[in-house]
Amino acid sequence: MTKLRVGLLFGGRSGEHEVSISSARAIANALSAEQNSSKYEILPFYIQKDGFWQAGEVAQQVLASGAAIQNPAASPNLWQFPPAAQTVDVWFPILHGPNGEDGTIQGLLSLMQVPFVGSGVLGSATGMDKIGMKVAFAQAGLPQVKYKAVTRAQVWSNPCVFPKLCDEIESDLGYPCFVKPANLGSSVGIAKVRSRQELEAALDNAASYDRRIIIEAGVVAREVECAVLGNDQPQASVIGEITYKSDFYDYETKYTAGLADLFIPAVLPDAIAHQIQDMALQAFAAVDAAGLARVDFFYVESTGEVLINEINTLPGFTATSMYPQLWGYSGVPFPELVDRLIQLALERDTVTER
Repeated sequence: MTKLRVGLLFGGRSGEHEVSISSARAIANALSAEQNSSKYEILPFYIQKDGFWQAGEVAQQVLASGAAIQNPAASPNLWQFPPAAQTVDVWFPILHGPNGEDGTIQGLLSLMQVPFVGSGVLGSATGMDKIGMKVAFAQAGLPQVKYKAVTRAQVWSNPCVFPKLCDEIESDLGYPCFVKPANLGSSVGIAKVRSRQELEAALDNAASYDRRIIIEAGVVAREVECAVLGNDQPQASVIGEITYKSDFYDYETKYTAGLADLFIPAVLPDAIAHQIQDMALQAFAAVDAAGLARVDFFYVESTGEVLINEINTLPGFTATSMYPQLWGYSGVPFPELVDRLIQLALERDTVTER
């Protein structure tokens, strides 16, 4: 049987470059497992921090070592892809953050007319943009925390407007609240604020990352997550819970061992667990996701209320990441999960061609 050539695409230009390498290493190990090695051939493609694509020995070396190329030599042509890219049967992009899960690389892969794992342009872009995501959730009738969307121009351009904007935020949302760039992942640029001084500083900082900013009301709640797998008939996993001692689930807490604990399955009333699973599937459909997604929720235990927080259409994929762990507990071990995602990519491509 001829093996399918899987283009494992990792690295990228976002601040989550190193996380992407870790995810790619885990996926490569899964593709090399006994049940997959006879079906798939791995073709690694590493995107340097400057955007240049590397294949062959360089990509394999990064994949093997887990270490990014630091200060790469000036690239002669960012738009010249390695010749091996023409031989890929199915792409497995595992690029987290901007230029990876925001629809840009998905648009490029769509132009290549080769199937790829995960959501397309619309699902990826909507899932990445926190403002667009919340609009889609609202249209689907999914309950959320109160929020306000603002622009960089409102924060920076007019000193007369800025104080009024802060007045509105304080009146509409109160403290504490969270200030976030609309299009960054891994909690980069996010701040929890409790005063006018902190709010002004957080808005200024968020505006340095993105021209669109979202401010969300704080809520006292448990943070729970559900993984989704599938295309037109997706399935929801068991529910997991994240606990931590830091002020909020920031970048350091997410990626430093021992600072956060994952509990799978989360101890929840059955009715609440089923509600979260149903809402996860609704969110998956609302943004037109495909293949995989992790959907995050707030469970307000004092009232029994479940609020959707966000959807991540390309979640972390290391062996210890929440997404594969949720499916592992749900009866889909890591190698099988990777195999199913590739098959879902091929299935979606076949349906699209009809």
